[in-house]
Amino acid sequence: MRLGVLDVGSNTVHLLVVDAHPGACPLPAHSHKAELRLAQLLDDDGAIGPHGVDRLVSVIKEALQAAEDKGAEEVLPFATSAVREARNADDVLDRVRAETGVELQVLTGSEEARLTFLAARRWFGWSAGKLLVLDIGGGSLEVAYGIDEEPDAAASLPLGAGRLTAGWLPGDPPDPEDVRSLRRHVRTEIARTVGEFSRLGTPDHVVATSKTFKQLARIAGAARSAEGLYVQRELKRESLEGWVPRLAAMTEQERAELPGVSEGRAGQLLAGALVAEAAMDLFGVERVEICPWALREGVILRRLDHMESL
Repeated sequence: MRLGVLDVGSNTVHLLVVDAHPGACPLPAHSHKAELRLAQLLDDDGAIGPHGVDRLVSVIKEALQAAEDKGAEEVLPFATSAVREARNADDVLDRVRAETGVELQVLTGSEEARLTFLAARRWFGWSAGKLLVLDIGGGSLEVAYGIDEEPDAAASLPLGAGRLTAGWLPGDPPDPEDVRSLRRHVRTEIARTVGEFSRLGTPDHVVATSKTFKQLARIAGAARSAEGLYVQRELKRESLEGWVPRLAAMTEQERAELPGVSEGRAGQLLAGALVAEAAMDLFGVERVEICPWALREGVILRRLDHMESL
């Protein structure tokens, strides 16, 4: 069957259409995305303003039309931290439902981490052993660890690259003191969760997902996306530590000119790099392997598992 998954994230609204059936690898058929940056559209009271809601409704309508055009039998819609934490989340969901017919499922941070972990586990298989998965989104950082398909520990922290950029790094290039303050904040937040994971033992394999990690790996020398999903890509902490001060000294436009960095993501790359560096350091990770699958694939796999059990 042809499934669509509609991801209302903190940075983008992304429709992924795949051809899938239980027991098979989902094959991408179409991708439709719009940069919305909901995490940066919150007002001083933490609500998504009228313009942001108007834009969200419009983008969802466009995505539904694209899903229909591509023959999707079912669309699985979900929202993550930007909607989850908005003060007016219920009003936003009501309006989306009334104007588009879409019932957005708002995932908890733990659900995000667990579904992303499922996707990484399926991608790397049982031979990966004990798996530690790191995912940096626009609004939050997810961490999950385990040996099965359901992680033994999962956490979500408000350390998304978009959120941190909007709240901590107003300058272009950012003020060095702002960078130092954000670095301290990020490391303090992550350090609070390390004990929960370290008691479970050393992971056999450490995996990173998300656009932020992919772009950081690319500027550090990983293969281009055009070379395909199955090319192994990794990011070493040593390389990342060398890139962080360079990114901090760049303007947004200069970052956008780096290999693999999109113009829409360039502004938040430094914040993402600070989170990635802190997570790898505090969890004692020397290198991460980049996983092509993440939350969207996890949602699809969970749906297929449910179909198979019926």
